[in-house]
Order: sequence, then C-alpha cells, then structure tokens
Amino acid sequence: MRRKFIRVTQIDMRRALRKSQRMSAQAMFGPFVPSSNRLDPITTIIAQGEQRVPTLLPIRYSRMSQSAFAFYRGSAVLMANDLGPLPNSGLTVQLCGDAHLGNFGIFATADRRTIFDVNDFDETFPGPFEWDVQRMITSFAIAAADRSEECQESVIRAGAESYRTAMAAFATSTFVDTWYFRIDEKSLKAVTKSGALSESGMAKMNKGFTAAEKRDQWSAIRKLTVEVDGQRQFVNKPPLVVRLSLAEGVKEAIGTAFERYKETLLCDRRILLDRYHIVDFGHKVVGVGSIGLLAYIVLLQGRDANDLLVLQVKQAVESVLEPWVPKVAPQSHSKRVTDGQRNIQAATDAFLGWVDGAGGKSYYIRQLRDKKWSPDVDSFSDKDLRAYAQICGGALARAHARSGNAEAISSFIGTDTAFDEAVHNFAVSYAQQSKADYSAFLEAIAAGSISVNNPDSMFSELSLRTDGAFNLI
Repeated sequence: MRRKFIRVTQIDMRRALRKSQRMSAQAMFGPFVPSSNRLDPITTIIAQGEQRVPTLLPIRYSRMSQSAFAFYRGSAVLMANDLGPLPNSGLTVQLCGDAHLGNFGIFATADRRTIFDVNDFDETFPGPFEWDVQRMITSFAIAAADRSEECQESVIRAGAESYRTAMAAFATSTFVDTWYFRIDEKSLKAVTKSGALSESGMAKMNKGFTAAEKRDQWSAIRKLTVEVDGQRQFVNKPPLVVRLSLAEGVKEAIGTAFERYKETLLCDRRILLDRYHIVDFGHKVVGVGSIGLLAYIVLLQGRDANDLLVLQVKQAVESVLEPWVPKVAPQSHSKRVTDGQRNIQAATDAFLGWVDGAGGKSYYIRQLRDKKWSPDVDSFSDKDLRAYAQICGGALARAHARSGNAEAISSFIGTDTAFDEAVHNFAVSYAQQSKADYSAFLEAIAAGSISVNNPDSMFSELSLRTDGAFNLI
C-alpha cells in the first residue's frame, strides 16, 4: 500500500508541476500591456540610426513606411525593448532575434540542396525561447490583420500549434535526429497529404523551390554586373548599388581582410577560395532593418571570366536583444552572427564566415543570393497563409531544439491548446501596439521629424564615398 501511495503522490506532483508550468506559460504569453515608462518609439528608431550611414537612412525609413508589416520588419528594436523587461521562461536557446515571417525562406545548402528554414541572423543572440515565438506569431497577426477575424485567429493558432507539436516531437527525438532534420520539398509534400496546404499553396511553394534553383550565383552576376572590355564589373546605380574604387592601397587592405576571413572557414572552403582573386568591389543596399549598415559586394574571378563568384560583406552591430541579456560575455558582433547562424540553421552557406576590421567595424560574409527565395504571403489564400504559419512554426521549433532543451520547453508550454490561446492573445494585442507605433511613425514623417526619399530621386554621387564611411578596415 505504501508503494502505491508514494507512486500516486509522485504522479500528482508531476501533474501539479505541469499545471503550474502551463499557468506560467499562459501568463508569459498573455495580452501585451505597454509599461507606463515605455520608451518613445520614434526616439528609439532615430537613436538606432546614429550608428548607421546617414545618407542611407531616408531609404530605410521610406521602406519602413510602405506598410504596417514593413514597419514591423524594420523596428525589431521596439519589440526587444518591450519584451526585455518582462518576466521570462529562463529557457535559453540561440534566438534568431528577428523571427518574423519574412525571415524564413528557401536557400541552398553547402551540398547544393534546397531547404526551408530561418534565414536572417543579424539580431541572433542567446535568450528565452518565447521572444522568437512572440516575434514570429505577431508577424502573422499583422499579415492577416486585413483579413477576417476568423482567418487571423486561425493563422495565429496554426503557427502556435505547429511550434508546440513540433517541439513535443523533438523532445522525444534523439539529439542527432534533431540536428539532421531538414524541411525540404519532401517535407512540404507530407504537409500537403495532411490537407494543411491547398493545391494552390503547394504550387506556390513548389514554384518557390524552382525559383530558388534558378537564383544561382550567375543570376546575381547578370543583375549586378556589366561587361567592359571583356571583364565583368559591378554596375553603378547609386544609392542602391555603388561601385567603389580598387585604387592602390584599397585592394591590398581588402585582400588582407579577405585572408583573415578565410581563416574562419573550414579548410576545404579556404582551398576553394584560394583559387579566386578579387576583381571588383561595391556597396549594395539590402533589406529594410539593415539599411544604413554597410553591405559590400565583392566580385571574385577564378579560372576565367566565366568563373565568377559574388560574396556579400555585411556589417554586424550590437543585437537589439543584447541589452536585455547582460550575462552573456561580449564578443565580436560578426562572430556572434556567424556562430548563431551555424547553431540555428539546419545547414549554412558554404562561405559563411566573419572578419573584424582594424578600424573597429565587424563583418560577416556569405555568398550573395545563392538559391534564395521567400514567398509573397500577400498572394496566399487564407488557407495557404495558415499552412505557411504551420511551416514556419515547425521550422522555428527545430531551430530552438538544436540549441536549447526541447524537453524542458515542451514541458513548459504543455500539450493542450492553452499555449495556442495565450500566444494568440499576445499576438493580437502586440499587433495593435505595432500598428499604433506605425501610425506615430507616419505622423513623424508628415511632421518632418523623419526624412524619407525615393532612391531614384536621390543625388547620384554619395558624399560617403569619400568621407571614410566605406572604409572596410
């Protein structure tokens, strides 16, 4: 009898623990209520621009002003400042840091296969798993805001449920199986068989895999270069693409930095890049949130003019999450991005590496547009958007399971729909907060506090070409 009594008591204790964990999870993901001392969003956005190239900021603000979702993409710092002071789960993973739906997509692995995964890591940092979940699910709430309330709720719950069920599966998988798991065309077909993804949605995703296959290094070369006297060189279309001089001293400095970068690669990639030499150099504006940070492009040539490769050299600065995770030891920002990407992605770019310049700037390097594709969710039907939320939820769970404790996270969020409900309540409320911030942003533009420009109307010669801002080292 005593053994039975002890066994029942242990079961009751585990049930009580799970119940308390679910209650904690619901409290963690409850409706967002801004604090009374919340920082002014416009002041915060302007302050973030102080460490960026001033001439390029109007492009950033112009792109952020295009829609509520574009604003959300470019204002990760606001959400980080809102989530940072709140109580958290204490369950640490390597966060993407900016896991909105636009930062998932298809890309090529080192073995030339295409997979679907998280694909942006500028803000990556170790932190509580829920910050990524809240960022991702809120992005779907914003994407579905103009659709029916029923659609928005269905999409949000689908993403949360997918994260929860996928994490539960990874909690019982071997560590090796979790590490090797990939979302590829075969995985998406399995989703179709389950009825989650409609035929039109599957057609869109299949089209994406096909489009990704065509976006190889030569698609970038054809778009970004012209042939002059038998030699390829970057086009000059400022301010979006600016060809920079490789005058005496500059090429040597870039070459020195390039050699240091190669030291961060696996030996076989170093041997491969040793066969290439730099033939041209430029700067290319990319994305939304990243605009204003330096983003160079390097044209490399191998055996002949038909053997070309384009690498992107992107500046890394402090993650927006960093102020809220003070216990993490400081490190090179570019190494943080590179290591974070390697920890999170199922497979990374063969040329992903990093370098710190003597002048204090930090850069990570990767191949430009190597079979990369992201869907246009505005063209998705309600059912397809719901299915896409499921795919992203599963991908995020896999990313977290690689670096965190899947069993602990799964136990924390529980196995019923209480988590889905709590995440829904948070996402809807935070989407409203972001909408209010977006309105304030548009008012600041109208008042002249924030300047926006059409890139086509900007002066064709950037003063930054000669003031040292484009100094790689």
